Amino acid sequence: MRDILLQIAQLLTVLAFAPLLQGFILWAEERVQRSQGPSVLQPYRDLRKLFRKQIVVPETASWIFWIAPVVAFTCMLTVPILIPVLTNYPLPYSDMGDILGGGLILTLGSFMVVLAGLDSGSAYGGIGSSRAVMLAILAEPTLILVFVGITLLAKAMIPFVVNHLLVESPAVYWSPAHLFLVAAFFVLLLVETDRLPIHSSTHIEVYMIEEARILEYSGPLLALLKWASMMKQFILYTIFCNVLILPWGLSAGGTAIGALGALGGVLAKFLLVAIAVIVVETVQSRLRFYRYQEPLAASFLLAVVAIISTQLG
Repeated sequence: MRDILLQIAQLLTVLAFAPLLQGFILWAEERVQRSQGPSVLQPYRDLRKLFRKQIVVPETASWIFWIAPVVAFTCMLTVPILIPVLTNYPLPYSDMGDILGGGLILTLGSFMVVLAGLDSGSAYGGIGSSRAVMLAILAEPTLILVFVGITLLAKAMIPFVVNHLLVESPAVYWSPAHLFLVAAFFVLLLVETDRLPIHSSTHIEVYMIEEARILEYSGPLLALLKWASMMKQFILYTIFCNVLILPWGLSAGGTAIGALGALGGVLAKFLLVAIAVIVVETVQSRLRFYRYQEPLAASFLLAVVAIISTQLG
């Protein structure tokens, strides 16, 4: 029963704190640019407002338009079951999939949003979906290679095994293969969370990607999509921190105090990674869209070099 409650706590952690992470990133970006910016709680207010609004559906939309937000949100609720969020050991349903399965579930959610953008019949939806697919052509193979590299490094596809290996073996942690995987995943983190400097995180600029796909949504459906996007960002940060770069600080005994301590540790890790992401996004000048392949190609090569380093020993 305690492990089941911990599993529920992991889901609630992702649900409850994903908007807070988004709010901190938006607030910190404005502070870096010497602006006041919104409150870190603004995403919660936006979600509450959207859930109270009416749903308006384009006349050209089909059933895909309706189910895409639900599928995307459900996918983001499934992945936290498979990864170490608060504990460093598997919980009752953590063996339903491995790290590659979690990546496929994340991809399914993104794929449904792409279909919804095309299904709406909007010009902006089509542009956003086509741009997202162009990015995915390089990003998804790189993500698979990163997961393959992690598997070869730990000789297992379970993220909890990777966590234990990196904690117990400093030689593996500081090995070239692991460092290359960290660098490759960091680039993917920028791409998948719309922080690569070719994106626009607002819906008023022509080079928007994520916002263009959901431009025709409104009300609770839009709230589900935005919440799912925040949860995806939280999940990717969790994988990056708890599996790859900062695997310490998770609860080993499953006690309530240990889980609360792990939650505080996770938020502290996210703070450090978010600051690094904000610095990279702010310092680097905006790229022309067709230069998107440069950082993704670099990430792909880093993943390949990591796999080669693992095989060479």
